[in-house]
Amino acid sequence: MRTHYPLRDDVFADDVAQEPTRAGFGRGLKKAGEADERVVALCADLTESTQMHHFRDAFPDRFVEIGVAEQNLVTVASGMARAGKIPFTSSYAAFSPGRNWEQIRTTITLNEQPVKIVGSHAGVSVGPDGATHQMLEDIALMRVLPNMVVVAPGDSIEAEKATQAIAQHNSPSYIRLAREKTPIFSTEDSPFEIGKAYVLREGHDVSLLGTGTMTYQLLKAAELLASHGISAEVVHVPTIKPLDEDTVLRSVRKTGRAVTAEEAQSAAGFGGAIAELLSEQLPTPLKRIGMYDRFGESGAPNELLDHFGLNAEKMQPVIQEFIHTTPQYHRELQ
Repeated sequence: MRTHYPLRDDVFADDVAQEPTRAGFGRGLKKAGEADERVVALCADLTESTQMHHFRDAFPDRFVEIGVAEQNLVTVASGMARAGKIPFTSSYAAFSPGRNWEQIRTTITLNEQPVKIVGSHAGVSVGPDGATHQMLEDIALMRVLPNMVVVAPGDSIEAEKATQAIAQHNSPSYIRLAREKTPIFSTEDSPFEIGKAYVLREGHDVSLLGTGTMTYQLLKAAELLASHGISAEVVHVPTIKPLDEDTVLRSVRKTGRAVTAEEAQSAAGFGGAIAELLSEQLPTPLKRIGMYDRFGESGAPNELLDHFGLNAEKMQPVIQEFIHTTPQYHRELQ
């Protein structure tokens, strides 16, 4: 049965409200700290950029500035978790997990320590900082780690909820955040639960599976497809690991075709997770939209999304061609 998921009334308006997902994280971390005194925060000299300063200002005795030392950042956090704390670490995703993956693997996941790793400024929408700072491989890196929860919130409201949820979840966790403002499509009443996906729009011709801020682009793409007589079902998958297999399979079984979208490498990332699921349990045609075996470039965020085909206007014709050239499989009788 579909879980009711309220969307904003102005979700398709030209002036839809926008806010960076990192802002929602900042609010959520402060609330998590208010709810549980075991929550502590550690940062690698990017406190304001990652919005961890809200926690620092509220709880200065529970905040540690590690400095530009990402390997130390997560190993200290692992020790604090072993001592009974609930540590959150924050940096740019290019540096954490990009620079300290081995320490995350060995000191956190191998020892099953519930450290919460916050990778901010992920994806090509980082913009002018260019390829060095545009982390595109983090979903693949983190979902392959045993015991690791991987979450990519769709907007700032969901990021706030997800931050509080992982604080209460006794597992190592990774939350992926964006630098730039992105549209807010959810509401305070929209559900979020670790390990759950949500059908935002019903359809029968194709399942559009999105994670992170790409879900909004798929909602817009579904509107464009509707004008061409195509009925697209949009499924929001904020938790990449553990994956809500039941919701994904139920949707794909109905539509017989699937498209994934992520602001990351399509290889081994979210699209890879869906490909693995479908190949093992429901062999179905799948189109993965993302970065195709290349690095990013320097430019304005919206220019880069357009250049790499990661906005609704560029996705719509790709999805439409996929539908027109690919038959449906495993479609349920209506």
